[in-house]
Amino acid sequence: MILGIGTDLANIERIQGTLDRFGDRFRIRVFTETEQSKAERRHDTAGTYAKRWAAKEACSKALGTGLRMGIAWKDMAVTNLRTGQPVMHVTGWAAERLKELTPEGHEAIIHVTLTDDHPWAQAFVVIEARPLQEAPAQP
Repeated sequence: MILGIGTDLANIERIQGTLDRFGDRFRIRVFTETEQSKAERRHDTAGTYAKRWAAKEACSKALGTGLRMGIAWKDMAVTNLRTGQPVMHVTGWAAERLKELTPEGHEAIIHVTLTDDHPWAQAFVVIEARPLQEAPAQP
């Protein structure tokens, strides 16, 4: 069952302007160390940050709160599997909100996809509740 859907569109040039103006203050406030490390290794640093910005916005919308009600930017973080597939992790208040949304007997799965085409970066987040598998009875 779908618990929430969120999307966001971010302007890469706007994120670059924010990086130019606020630098580390912006990076440290919004992005985890892992996200910063990933972005700083990329040729398109601003595009990488913009996609993660959009993912955080989309996740907050899928959680039904937007960026209010106690969710902090770093409560939502994007990493990548070895295949490159992005994965959304939630902690803090975002994790609490996700737990509230998840029906008993289900686990929450957060699906995220990112894309960019300069000057735009976009993210979609879908939160799914999947029934837990019961352990087979012991003979």
